[in-house]
Amino acid sequence: MIPETSPSDHDHDHDHAHDDHAPVVEGRPGYYDMMETAVRELFIEKGLITAGDIRRQIEVLDSRSPALGAAVVAKAWTDAAFRSRLLENGRRACEELGISFYDDTDLIVLENTETVHNLIVCTLCSCYPRPVLGLPPDWYKLKPYRSRAVVEPRKVLAEFGTVIPEDVEIRVSDSTATVRFLVLPCRPEGTDGWSEDRLASLVTRDAMIGVIPVTLPQEASR
Repeated sequence: MIPETSPSDHDHDHDHAHDDHAPVVEGRPGYYDMMETAVRELFIEKGLITAGDIRRQIEVLDSRSPALGAAVVAKAWTDAAFRSRLLENGRRACEELGISFYDDTDLIVLENTETVHNLIVCTLCSCYPRPVLGLPPDWYKLKPYRSRAVVEPRKVLAEFGTVIPEDVEIRVSDSTATVRFLVLPCRPEGTDGWSEDRLASLVTRDAMIGVIPVTLPQEASR
């Protein structure tokens, strides 16, 4: 069974309580920790990178969150011309909004409609549109999701609470090292006249992966 998602403000990949962290225990570094340290020190010694380069890259990664993707979605909902450009070339359209890409990946944006629902997965590892969504959630990297999403996507979605009618086609897109995907969710009814900021507040990380729809808060839907 796929782990349930946890709500958060734009799901900034910190959707767990801080007191749930495992205690920090001094111990011998693991294999991958030692390999990372060895490779990093070798690169610095050879002059390929500097400690400052590493620090700046970490700061860039830490600065990214689903709020960026939510702003892109809200813009597409309110600006038809931008939506067309986004669907034609996701990376270029995001760059219009000042979202830089620190890697060589392409971004393909897939639009949900009344007849098609898109779901994103990376079957080999955890390739993910980090420039616009930040770090992937833990469940996205787990083998049960990666293997089952392509085989039984309707069942997987149901475990997230998303029941897709049988007459709606589910399209599963497999991310790669060079091509990443972002879902453009359906705009919820009852949001006519809303500002981009207000619309963006509705858009979660999970909706842009395709495991849940965008919905109105209960108080707004009354």
